[in-house]
Amino acid sequence: MTQVGEGQEADESAPPVMTFGAPTAGEILAERYELVEHINNDSAGRLVWRGVDVILRRPVAVVLRYPGGDSATEMLQAAVAASRVIHPNLVGVYDAIDEAERAYVVREWVDGQSLRDLAADGPLDPARATAIGNAVASALAAVHATGMVHGNVHPGTVMISDEGRVVLADARTDGDDSQESDIRAVGGVLYFALTGHWPHAEAPLRGATAGHGRAAIPDAVRDAGGALAAPRQVRAGVPAYLDDLTMDLLDAEIAPPSSDVLAAELARLDVPAEEEHYLDNGGPLRFAADTEEEPSPLAAAGGRKVAIGIAGLLAVALVGLLIGISALGGDDKDPQDTAGATPTASAPAGDATPAAATVRNLRVQDIRIIDPDSGKRDELGDSDKIIDGDNDKGWETDRYPNATYGNLKTGMGVWLDLGSPHTVKSVQAVLSGRGATAKLLAGTASYPKTSNGDKQMVANYKTEIGVLKEHDGTTMTFNGFNADQKYRYLLLWFTELPAIGDEDGFRLGVQEITVQGS
Repeated sequence: MTQVGEGQEADESAPPVMTFGAPTAGEILAERYELVEHINNDSAGRLVWRGVDVILRRPVAVVLRYPGGDSATEMLQAAVAASRVIHPNLVGVYDAIDEAERAYVVREWVDGQSLRDLAADGPLDPARATAIGNAVASALAAVHATGMVHGNVHPGTVMISDEGRVVLADARTDGDDSQESDIRAVGGVLYFALTGHWPHAEAPLRGATAGHGRAAIPDAVRDAGGALAAPRQVRAGVPAYLDDLTMDLLDAEIAPPSSDVLAAELARLDVPAEEEHYLDNGGPLRFAADTEEEPSPLAAAGGRKVAIGIAGLLAVALVGLLIGISALGGDDKDPQDTAGATPTASAPAGDATPAAATVRNLRVQDIRIIDPDSGKRDELGDSDKIIDGDNDKGWETDRYPNATYGNLKTGMGVWLDLGSPHTVKSVQAVLSGRGATAKLLAGTASYPKTSNGDKQMVANYKTEIGVLKEHDGTTMTFNGFNADQKYRYLLLWFTELPAIGDEDGFRLGVQEITVQGS
């Protein structure tokens, strides 16, 4: 299991020449982080250890180099910058310490493998490659929103946990990096996932040597003139729209979109495998479904988008015809054909109203806790557990003496970013107890991750979807959405907490939030 992208298996028979400051198993760093197992080394001279935070009793990864001091400045600066950005698709950075003879960064431990290792047995299917590209672009959008650069995006720094979570690790920025190079690297990640080859042979990892890092990834297929072969030329089954997007990102003559626009585009293409029939080789059918809708953000940014012509319209008509025939089939329809979709009423014979869009779970691209009235801001962690698919894990507030936060604050909330505007059917929240009071609000903008930014959000989110007062269940469902309106930013705002139970006090736990729409 590699925990750093350019990692190589640890070779205990060839330790670094310098031994002063070398770590040993069982050693406790900073009186807190116990080193358990040496996992791998990387081409930059860093050692990666699996460790344990002995205070919080959680696994951590310790990225260590020796000596510290000036030689570790870039590593520590990148870690400090990365620690300021919290996103479900970014590895959390917990600590960065320089002890002169050595320096180390403590970050989240990911049980899983890198994209490089995942694709070792062969390229990924297009749907999974798209999902991974979407996660990486979403992580970069969060980094770029702060004005920072990641600077180290490649198949080794893209980690896939055993639960399927995709996270970007190991930021290593310097003066040569830019947000554009980050975005180009997403094209490289897509290319690698689809083909098993790395297209940036002209930009190897800084300091990489044979067998290490990007140098260890097979170079892409090229013609006699050095031109890159497109993914569809390397393997069969790659959709044209994904092939075009990947090659556009790699084409230096085509200006790339911003990371948030790219994330929105990949979110549009990131559909479950069973729903891939909604896309054809000319691009997503939804781009041509309504001539009054805004064009694809990438089409506006430039690039080789393939227009949908008569064949695409015929495909839409055929899908509509099949839906109509299926609706007339009544009870003979196989119930498994609508698994995961919300049933919709069939239109009466002769009614020209088009069939309703399939309702599915929408992907939450970003999530965070909103706490405008607290100066400490110590209740903001674990927001990613609210959308991890596990009702047994979640986020919770501190314990308060009464239901209104001990009169210390007006409320707390969970903010959701769907990545791009969607038609939303419902929002369901699973809570830890009964008796909470909450309202669901919609807004049109995101705000900085500060107390002032939270205050602006609460003040400006005016659209009320629904209110549930002293709710008597542990599952809240809000379905007061306008079918003619699209939503991207949602705020679930809690004004009263449920009682803990047999204990004294009040506390709210949000275990899971699910958004359904189309």
